Amino acid sequence: MNKTPRGNRLHIALFGRTNVGKSSFLNMIIGQDIAITSPVAGTTTDVVEKAMELLPIGPVVFLDTAGLDDMSMLAELRLKKTYRVFDRTDIALLILEPDVWTEYEEEILKEAQKRKIPLIGIINKIDLKEPTPNFIKQVKSRIGRVILVSALDESHRDDYINALKAHLLEVCPADFLQPPPLIGDLLPPGGLAVLVVPIDLEAPKGRLILPQVQTIRDALDNDAAALVVKERELAHILSILKTPPNVVVCDSQVVLKMCADTPKEIPATTFSILFSRYKGDLVEQARGAAHIEALKPGDKVLIAEACTHHPIEDDIGRVKIPRWLRQYVGGDLQIDVYAGKDYPENLKEYKLVIHCGACVLNRREMLTRIQKAKEAGVPITNYGICISFLQGVLKRTLSPFPAALLAFEKELKRLRS
Repeated sequence: MNKTPRGNRLHIALFGRTNVGKSSFLNMIIGQDIAITSPVAGTTTDVVEKAMELLPIGPVVFLDTAGLDDMSMLAELRLKKTYRVFDRTDIALLILEPDVWTEYEEEILKEAQKRKIPLIGIINKIDLKEPTPNFIKQVKSRIGRVILVSALDESHRDDYINALKAHLLEVCPADFLQPPPLIGDLLPPGGLAVLVVPIDLEAPKGRLILPQVQTIRDALDNDAAALVVKERELAHILSILKTPPNVVVCDSQVVLKMCADTPKEIPATTFSILFSRYKGDLVEQARGAAHIEALKPGDKVLIAEACTHHPIEDDIGRVKIPRWLRQYVGGDLQIDVYAGKDYPENLKEYKLVIHCGACVLNRREMLTRIQKAKEAGVPITNYGICISFLQGVLKRTLSPFPAALLAFEKELKRLRS
């Protein structure tokens, strides 16, 4: 992502009067002093650009502009450059001071509305002065989205960034939330994926489930082949292939057998892990899996299903995962199940959220659910990652995704230290 061309990044511009803290806010977001800050008004003399990876949004570039009320000798040139930034702005951030709204803020608002650019209000410097409720109400009525911050308050940095991400997810153009390849980047042209599909009570009669079908289609779209087998035939099929497949993918319920039958030199994962990356944030959900180890009897766990269905006798989300979790922690757990569009507001009550593969959700909705869990300070993982962890093979099934594997190992080490 660091090599993503600027033209393919989401462009987020910072506007505001001189000395409202635009550069300080940018430095807080990126965690380094890329923009020069000073109490002297007009320190930013040109547009400062900073490209970064802002998960779960993806590759972005921040544009820090000169103050709108710049009165220096070079003011006219600076302001021309500031307004030119609108031509490449996808989302605008209007940095404000508490209880101050002038003709300059009004001008930015009108320009953003005219160009149909989403605008987010950032009331900065709340450590120096607390904005009145009436001012906050007025800004919300004008802009719609408002965040209160102190750019110099490191202790609340994560809270401010999470709030910003939540708003960005709501207004981000759909083109920038396009999912990564489902399996195509794991396969060279002419490559082969072996897909292990159990035919059991949960398999729909006469057809395959959606994640399996989409994985086959993605392999074909990337000029590769997919070989579909049941778990009992996997070892035999691998033994007769002249060339090993590029990857083996299985249903999570047979992950233990798949890992046992697949030679270690062949990358292996599950459909649910593929969908964690495709629909959400695999790195964050891999990190969340480490917290399964920290669960204790009596803890409260949320099972979140995106679809509604009549549960069968040995349902994966309502029966198997809860049973395996209780066996792992050695005692009872309080487990709530929410299905369909239901997603609880009281996330802070839970020690862990375990979400399904989200095959019926769009990417924005799944990313929003992950973000809500982060804001509540609750780790989140998904069915397939959880099952691989409980079966003791998560490092194997995350091996095709080094960043996710590293996140899991680092979080596990942190929890154990």
